[in-house]
Amino acid sequence: MTTLIPSLVIRPCCVNCGARDSSKLVAATHYICGNKVAHGLEKMDLERKVILGVVAQNATRNCFRNINWKVSATSHIAIEETENRYSTTEIEELESRLNYLFLTEIGGQVKVIVGKKNKKYIVSIEVSSLQLYNSDNKLILSWGVFRSNSSCFMPVDFQNSVPEVGSNTTEIPFMERSSGSFALKLDFEANHAPFYLSFLLKSTLDTDLSSSDIRSHRKTNFCIPVGFGRGYPAPLGLSFSSDGSPNFAFFSRNAGGVVLCLYDGTSDKPALEIDLDPYVNRTGDIWHASMESVGPFVSYGYRCKEANLQDNGETLHTQHVHLDPYAKLIRNSFSDDHGLKPQPRLGELQKEPAFNWNDDVHPCIPIEKLVVYRLNVMHFTKDESSQVAPDLAGTFSGLMEKLHHFKDLGVNAVLLEPIFSFDEQKGPYFPFHFFSPMNVYGPSSGPVSTINSVKEMVKRLHANGIEVLLEVVFTHTAESGALQGIDDSCYYYVNGDADLGIRNALNCNYSIVQQMIVDSLRYWVTEFHVDGFCFINASSLLRGFHGEYLSRPPLVETIAFDPLLSKTKIIADCWDPRNMLPKEIRFPHWKRWAEMNTRFCNDVRNFLRGEGLSDFATRLCGSGDIFMDGRGPAFSFNFTTKNFGLPLVDLVSFSSSELASELSWNCGEEGPTNKTTVLERRLKQIRNFLFILYVSLGVPILNMGDECGQSSGGSPAYGDRKPFNWNSVKTGFGIQTIQFISFLSSLRSRRSDLLQRRSFLKEESIDWHGSDQSPPRWDDPSSKFLAMTLKAENMEGLLPSESSSIKGDLFIAFNTADRSVKVILPPPPTGMVWHRLVDTALPFPGFFTADGEAILKKKSGLVTYKMESHSCALFEANTLDV
Repeated sequence: MTTLIPSLVIRPCCVNCGARDSSKLVAATHYICGNKVAHGLEKMDLERKVILGVVAQNATRNCFRNINWKVSATSHIAIEETENRYSTTEIEELESRLNYLFLTEIGGQVKVIVGKKNKKYIVSIEVSSLQLYNSDNKLILSWGVFRSNSSCFMPVDFQNSVPEVGSNTTEIPFMERSSGSFALKLDFEANHAPFYLSFLLKSTLDTDLSSSDIRSHRKTNFCIPVGFGRGYPAPLGLSFSSDGSPNFAFFSRNAGGVVLCLYDGTSDKPALEIDLDPYVNRTGDIWHASMESVGPFVSYGYRCKEANLQDNGETLHTQHVHLDPYAKLIRNSFSDDHGLKPQPRLGELQKEPAFNWNDDVHPCIPIEKLVVYRLNVMHFTKDESSQVAPDLAGTFSGLMEKLHHFKDLGVNAVLLEPIFSFDEQKGPYFPFHFFSPMNVYGPSSGPVSTINSVKEMVKRLHANGIEVLLEVVFTHTAESGALQGIDDSCYYYVNGDADLGIRNALNCNYSIVQQMIVDSLRYWVTEFHVDGFCFINASSLLRGFHGEYLSRPPLVETIAFDPLLSKTKIIADCWDPRNMLPKEIRFPHWKRWAEMNTRFCNDVRNFLRGEGLSDFATRLCGSGDIFMDGRGPAFSFNFTTKNFGLPLVDLVSFSSSELASELSWNCGEEGPTNKTTVLERRLKQIRNFLFILYVSLGVPILNMGDECGQSSGGSPAYGDRKPFNWNSVKTGFGIQTIQFISFLSSLRSRRSDLLQRRSFLKEESIDWHGSDQSPPRWDDPSSKFLAMTLKAENMEGLLPSESSSIKGDLFIAFNTADRSVKVILPPPPTGMVWHRLVDTALPFPGFFTADGEAILKKKSGLVTYKMESHSCALFEANTLDV
């Protein structure tokens, strides 16, 4: 059968129904009515022109090369009858065959088969069991095609192809095959796909020009996708089958409709828009579709059509193109040619890059053995002093260039500030996406190179025995460009966060948000081999649908018992980056959640200012008031400074009234100074902070820059933190501080029996002392001295040859007074003497030593030691010949 070539005319598209001008039409090249193949309309007494329309946004590369087209078939074509071209067997042999079954509003079924053969799409429509009013009734198919707007077909034009209100479809008769059974077949050129075929049935008598419309049981047109499939609702996001065909799945419960927007990379506007049918392409609240291939398209997004007014009186957005919340590759967003209008963020239409994970092994470091270093990826190597190549500076690849620094410090885990895609104006704590790393952290700022560089970084760190922990923010998003407009009443709190007056607070314990968060975490574990997560603003994870606090929040419990996530490190940090304040709350943990210990930070700062003796003792021993609830000291992540607030050098240099909440002390003079006494005092205080951090039970966290005196000029604002200055590592202060930190890390490892414990020390294993061996004056606010003895396990019964492996007691003393103190040490275990390992008041390099300096008894029979003001000291019992 000869394929008909319609004549073409070019006109504006569908001006009367609101469609965009940039559109195209396609025509069925022929149709088959039962056993009749029709090539024209004359024998049907329908002297008319056939106009069949399809709306598209811009031209695609191959079959839609030009834009703003309206194509009409206007030829008068004679009817001819031939034998049935497509048998049942041939229908079954169609490629990519899809079946659809509908019920009509008056009973009966409509079966539609869509398949591909010889570069054409074949649509077979069969109607059966239809209860017509009269046996003489004829059945007619009234149909049209659309893409971007399901309410707008290209109208039939009787005279001159001008759009006409009320004539928006083409009518073709069915042929009755048997009693109550009708059939009709259409075929379309494959290069016109994808589009929807929308139709209804009309029942009419030969003697009567009137007709009755028959629609689906939902009182709507029947709608069939041609050139793409219904797709699957899972997994969410973009996925690919084994043959490379893509599947799109997108959640929106309250949108009036969802339009899949496909871009070919030649314009900032979609090359193709497909208005997803809610009956065929929706399952529950998931909209989905599949295609045979990505074709000429390179990126995609979604447009949510306006729904009825929601409970809060708002409507969903209609024009904005949304990024797929589950996209794995994000195309960079640029402004227009004038730099004024930002372009939409889009997902890349390609598979994630393959990566060779061979030989990668998770270090699986026990939580109590961790020594953590917190850093910002960009700030770590962005400064030219890092001497990292310009194209790698400030990236994941640049971070790998500094592996030796981690080894110098003795850390075995890095905690990265949020690396999810974020709002560059607000910073990394305001993400707009949860499944992709920030492209600017990649060596070429492209999504593929960024993903590969993250994986290479993790693999390299693992190979060096270093775990990778991520700070994550799931309680709020960026103020725009995130999930807003997709389904605000599901993703966000309806009235925002009443406490802070913001509207971008995520409803974390709502089912779809909880699923997204858990899916994101699993993705980072499986695809990037991440070892753990620190949840920023974790107190908001406890809130219910209406903002109330839950005793058993579903999300927190799900993470605790998830078979994959529960094996990682999961840490709650109740600091809120929106108001820069920590929140103290009793966090439900199920013996799996660790916590950032804000009380440790505050009580240590207070103690080094001469306050809070009893609270300080609690922090030294692992914060039993917080973690004695079935966990242990290893679940306490201790810090004295963070990436917000004052850095360590400023903590001992600034203490104005504006910084009262920082609990800082300037050591006698505000800001920079040349006074030797003030500088010496500050140096001792810096050593004291580091010493206390490492000898306390729990996991120590060192903040980037504290090892070399990085300053923010006295500003506690996160935005005032500067890139790491690698020249400061080479200064005298940097060298001695890094060596001291390395020593403390080694000490923790060597004396893990006392300093790296998963369980609390027994009461009989700790003795508390005043300076003269009397009990501490716990209730005396003027008391500024505290000492403790940590007793090693009883080593009785060891052979003489094993005596070298004996680990003795530790005696640790703290003097925060402005004067020196003569300290009487307790008697060492039999056969041992005390060796001084640390005295923060001594000059470098003598203020710490791995070998230790023996402290012998005086004539009085006592072991005494003079501690200078504002200093700490550590002694270890050992044999004299050590």
